[in-house]
Amino acid sequence: MIYDTLVIGGGVAGMQCALVLGSAHNKPYAQDKKIGVIMHQRASHLQDALFNNVLGLSAGTLGRDILTEGKEQLHSLYPEVDQIENEKVISVLDHENGYKVTSNKNEYVTKIVVVALNYAKPFTIAGLEQYIERHSRANPMKDRIQLRNFNHLIKEGLYCCGTIAGWRSQFAIAAGSGASVATDILTLWNDNIATKVHDKVKAE
Repeated sequence: MIYDTLVIGGGVAGMQCALVLGSAHNKPYAQDKKIGVIMHQRASHLQDALFNNVLGLSAGTLGRDILTEGKEQLHSLYPEVDQIENEKVISVLDHENGYKVTSNKNEYVTKIVVVALNYAKPFTIAGLEQYIERHSRANPMKDRIQLRNFNHLIKEGLYCCGTIAGWRSQFAIAAGSGASVATDILTLWNDNIATKVHDKVKAE
């Protein structure tokens, strides 16, 4: 399977990135783009989360419900985005057309990769080991990691977002990080014209 962008990780950052990318599907610069998200990488920290302090989420919202409802939202609104379930990524390697992403079940070629995993050890994806460093914002006692990046960009065509990009483990921060990467990708697709996607209520 060949993609224009493949997101690795279906937590907050990864799904938010995929939602923003999917929301541009009717734009001329994105309508022919193939987008995928590998949803199941490892147990998400959302499974045990309870949210009372996130704008727009009702107090008492459970993280495990967000995981389920987020997948449904992505599928319902933007079915063009492939959700790849029950696969674990083994390697991300350079390829003549971008990157070759190998899982325990399949191989994919993609022009752009977005790594949206959590910051816990072990991190075992071959091809990315040289970018691993100590997390710059986490409690040192927790021994968290991040991928070396500048404003989410590791190198051309390779991004990271959320805690693995060095951000703190906070829902709104992770979501914003994923959205930021998505708008950077949309900007690339739009001939480097600064790009974002907003839906608006149409006046009667």
